[in-house]
Amino acid sequence: MKTTELNFERPPELQAVSPPEAQGRSRDDVRLLVSTPQGHTHAHFREIANFLDDGDLIVVNDSATIPASLHARGNAGRFLLNVSTRFGARMWLAEPRWSTSEPGPLPLHEGEAFCVCDEKVKLISRYPGAERLWFVEGDLAHAMTRCGEPIRYGYVDRAQPLTAYQTLFARAPGSAEMPSAARPFTPAVVDSLRAKGIEVATIRLHTGVSSLEIETDEVEAHTLPPEPFRVSAATAGKVNDAKRVIAIGTTVVRALESAWDEAEGKVVARSGMTRLLIHPGRGVFAVDGLLTGFHDPGASHLAMLYAVAGKKLVRDGYEQAINGGYLWHEFGDSHLLLPR
Repeated sequence: MKTTELNFERPPELQAVSPPEAQGRSRDDVRLLVSTPQGHTHAHFREIANFLDDGDLIVVNDSATIPASLHARGNAGRFLLNVSTRFGARMWLAEPRWSTSEPGPLPLHEGEAFCVCDEKVKLISRYPGAERLWFVEGDLAHAMTRCGEPIRYGYVDRAQPLTAYQTLFARAPGSAEMPSAARPFTPAVVDSLRAKGIEVATIRLHTGVSSLEIETDEVEAHTLPPEPFRVSAATAGKVNDAKRVIAIGTTVVRALESAWDEAEGKVVARSGMTRLLIHPGRGVFAVDGLLTGFHDPGASHLAMLYAVAGKKLVRDGYEQAINGGYLWHEFGDSHLLLPR
């Protein structure tokens, strides 16, 4: 698939600059666009149970967001270090950025040391295929505990507390960025789902930074850094027995598809690191629908959406969202794709 197939025009004002709570609204008071082969329906998130059926299974990510953004200083001056993924007690993958709105690259070199929250950090090497990411060595866990903030990008108008970046299902700290598709869920929404016979299961995938654009002409050549995941035997069994599986977020799709056993034709209990890139050429096997936010032009997530629901349904939905003034990003509106 050509990377150009992921591009579209979106007005810059269609970006959520703050969470709905900042306007005195509840989390479930965001809009919901429901896209099916029969058409597109405009609703509110609190009504999501109306579009699902008895016997459906929704699968959520129980990873919690960590304060992964750190202020740093070194030979390049002052910059941000956004921690992405842990590889050992003192070994991490991270993205140095000039600021929330200005990415790198920075003039950094292997072996160079810099300071993060009075902790000495050493640059080891760039990550192959994702040149804005570096392996770094240092006690970043301690630094995040003392000085870390949630990762924030320039479209968010002001800093938000870490609680704003946690979902209802967050249990295990580890995600550099919030698994944001589940953010609008409230206890009332979960109660409405269970009252209709819709069960909830969990996976765990600790997300890395999501600010890296595709830099290849072919989507399939794009490099995804590894992320730790776990699918339990209990969740695998529920997925295999469900009438229809609705993934809550792209992280859930990656985890379930990483646990798909082709020989057995089902999801199995599995854990480890995944670099799986999902695109139409690969397809999906474990999920039947997807709830997600709205993704930026050129984002690799769009290739996954095409694989789940087909390019036409996704692009028609995005046209509806743009014309309807839906909001993008982690504090924005939701998109429920039900191709089957």
